[in-house]
This record gives sequence, structure tokens and C-alpha cells, in this order.
Amino acid sequence: MPKQKYNRIKTLLAEHDKSAKWLADELGKDKSTVSRWCTNDMQPAVETFYQIAKLLDIDVRELFVPTKK
Repeated sequence: MPKQKYNRIKTLLAEHDKSAKWLADELGKDKSTVSRWCTNDMQPAVETFYQIAKLLDIDVRELFVPTKK
């Protein structure tokens, strides 16, 4: 069974020409933590999603995989 995707962090970083290392540096997080967010192995706190949205200048809702098509 394929792994469930909850966030679009990896996709949005690529669309904005940013790396996981850049995000880790901006947030003051370990790069392995951010890597796990990008692979959906774990999820950041809600507050962190808002920080990521602000850094990428996007609406926080863009970071999530839609539940309805």
C-alpha cells in the first residue's frame, strides 16, 4: 500500500527553487527533520506550517494535499 501524503512541502520547495537545507536553515531545524517532512514520514507542527507558508509567500492551504477533488 502506498504511503499516504499529507503535505506538499517538497513539491512547493521545488516550485520556488528552494532546498530542504534552505528551509532547515531558515527555521532553525535539523535538515534530517525537514527531510522527513518532505517525505511525509512525519509532519511539522501547525505553527511550523504557517512559518513555511510565510517563508514561501504562499497561502498555508497550499502546503496540504486536498482531501476532496
